Amino acid sequence: MSRIPSKAEILDWISAHPTQTSKRDIAKAFGIKGADRIDLKRILKELEAEGHLQKRSKTYRDPEGLPPVSVLTVKAPNEDGDLFAHPMEWHGEGEAPRVLVITRASDPALGRGDKILARLTEVSEADHDFEARLIRRIGTNPKRILGLYRQGAEGGRIVPIDKASSNEWFVPPEAAGGAKDGELVEAEQSGPKGRLGLPRARIVERLGDPTAPKAVSLIAIYQHGIPDQFPDRVIAEADQAKPTGLKGREDLRELPLVTIDPPDARDHDDACYAHADDDPNNPGGHIIWVAIADVAAYVKSGSNLDREARKRGNSSYFPDRVVPMLPDRLSGDLCSLHEGVPRPCIAVRMQIDAEGNKISHRFVRGLMASAASLHYAEVQAAMDGRVSDKTAPFLINVIEPLYAAYTALLRARAVRQPLELDLPERKIVLDDHGQVTSVAFRDRLDAHRLIEEFMVLANVAAAETLIEKRAPQLFRVHEEPADDKLDALRETARAAGLNLAKGQVLQTRHLNGLLDAAAGTDDAELINISTLRSMQQAYYSPENFGHFGLALRNYAHFTSPIRRYADLIVHRSLIKSHGWAEDGLSEQDVEQLEETAKQISDTERRSMVAERDTTDRYLAAYLSERVGNEFSGRISGVARFGVFVKLDETGADGLVPVRSIGREFFHFDAEIGALTGVDTGMTLSVGQRVTVRLSEATAITGGIELELLTLEDAKLPDSGRGRGRGRRSPAGRSPKRKAAKSKLKAAKTKRKVERRRK
Repeated sequence: MSRIPSKAEILDWISAHPTQTSKRDIAKAFGIKGADRIDLKRILKELEAEGHLQKRSKTYRDPEGLPPVSVLTVKAPNEDGDLFAHPMEWHGEGEAPRVLVITRASDPALGRGDKILARLTEVSEADHDFEARLIRRIGTNPKRILGLYRQGAEGGRIVPIDKASSNEWFVPPEAAGGAKDGELVEAEQSGPKGRLGLPRARIVERLGDPTAPKAVSLIAIYQHGIPDQFPDRVIAEADQAKPTGLKGREDLRELPLVTIDPPDARDHDDACYAHADDDPNNPGGHIIWVAIADVAAYVKSGSNLDREARKRGNSSYFPDRVVPMLPDRLSGDLCSLHEGVPRPCIAVRMQIDAEGNKISHRFVRGLMASAASLHYAEVQAAMDGRVSDKTAPFLINVIEPLYAAYTALLRARAVRQPLELDLPERKIVLDDHGQVTSVAFRDRLDAHRLIEEFMVLANVAAAETLIEKRAPQLFRVHEEPADDKLDALRETARAAGLNLAKGQVLQTRHLNGLLDAAAGTDDAELINISTLRSMQQAYYSPENFGHFGLALRNYAHFTSPIRRYADLIVHRSLIKSHGWAEDGLSEQDVEQLEETAKQISDTERRSMVAERDTTDRYLAAYLSERVGNEFSGRISGVARFGVFVKLDETGADGLVPVRSIGREFFHFDAEIGALTGVDTGMTLSVGQRVTVRLSEATAITGGIELELLTLEDAKLPDSGRGRGRGRRSPAGRSPKRKAAKSKLKAAKTKRKVERRRK
């Protein structure tokens, strides 16, 4: 007699084999024959009655949802020529929804049986429930090309903008997509190179003027060498990935874990849930769950996916696109914690007391299903009394307990005193054509801070667990500021009438005291920026040197494995140290740990520079229509060749060249960061309020040039401006210049004496 499987074993099988879910498949898997099939049928009906399974035709499926990025099988065109597709992963109730494939002119021809990766949008149409936009056809990974289109007599060609490449591609007339001569285009190779002639390409998107905003991020990607094309072997490996089931995992699908992200989030790799602790020994305490996508289940150490992810180090984010660390099949689908879809995770259950101190924690490898995909603004609105249909079902049992736990964590944060910088974050808003419509400053809501505090706590728990188990890991390290940077900060604070004491072991509470003293004054932004500039850059290391900015002794990145390779390493170490499975940290991972730390620290800096360059170019493009306008701002930096001004309206940084300020010689004092006019004695230093006129904004370089009009609300002193240039006296020969230099030297000596006395 065959052994009848338990309900848990059946659910495990269905989760692990979503395409083999008929009663016959299940019976065959467990060797059930004859009369035993009656008992199997009874168990399946019980699971259906309990809501664990939904019978559809002759198969059983988990009653879940359809991921927004899905693999579809294309059906034959109907009589109207419309293409419909069938989702390969369907966990919802009843029949699978109908999906209409919306093709674009640049899409390749699709036919019956083609498997595609597509982005889905839910609609309410009579004949279909979803509309799909093609990401790519499964099994194909055409080479992407960025270059200038040049029209010829019998077709066109693409000249790459990458200086390191001399290759060109031929574009047949039917594949030009309406591109015009001189336009920046994105194309894909449409055929192999023959023995004669250029390889062929098909234009998939016209980006227009190469100096236009929409081209900005692509140019930055190429200039900084950020890999934006996945090799064929990596795509093939991602395409072969199958949804992970419940086997070997703790079932967390009953926990109402929710994701809270920006409304335009492209992936969801963290979810959370909290409730009051029922432990009588912990009155007023809370239980916090943080669940993170289990990327290690799909990206095995040493695989093609792993090598490519390590090479990229992280995802790079631009206003109009993302260059992901992992292919869409993983980052947007299998590894993303979509609402109502079962997804593997590594979760940590943390117990905190009423004062927000972590008492205990434990990690589990589980299977979860997000109860809701929420965004920050709607969660905050719900807490503020503006409840929507989306948030209403979660307000009392999910959202309010999250904020209660967050309130407790704030008490612990106040004691720890991490660095409390208050710097507005810019958000560049683009229209559909890539033009900048506005530059706004993001609101910092409690919902943002809540998620940040939960993630910090989970990162600390990961670092502590691996330290306790003596397991290799990558720490997130942030060292104390260098002495020379602190001296510069003290000078800036002194100029603002504030003080940062010297001769003590620097702690974040000392810097917070300075920031608090500046809060509400005209110098608040200046002090915040100067404090930020005094900080060392954080990096990854196998050795633990602590995190100065967060005031934490043990800290590792655990919460974003979809977009950071460091988190994937930490996940693998947790897997191995807990003995969960064989896909943990490998010997090769351990041997390369130091090299990996340097690699991903470098790629992180590369992405930061590329993102900053892109922002500068977008801002320059936005301001290029306002040349001649006047703006208010503050001097944010001083150099021998001029002063940098941060504009209040947009946060853009522009240069006032020293050659444009009057007709006098300016002496540069590097120690105090100031320019002083020899004739007028006018001093330009960091923090001063100014009015400037925009004289030039070049989108292709991101350069912004300004003309100084007023200083501290006063007109500039007359130094012969407008009287003709004339010939300047050679340096060092003017008696007036010598007297000014002597005066500056005396003033500097006096300041040094005063500092020593203090």
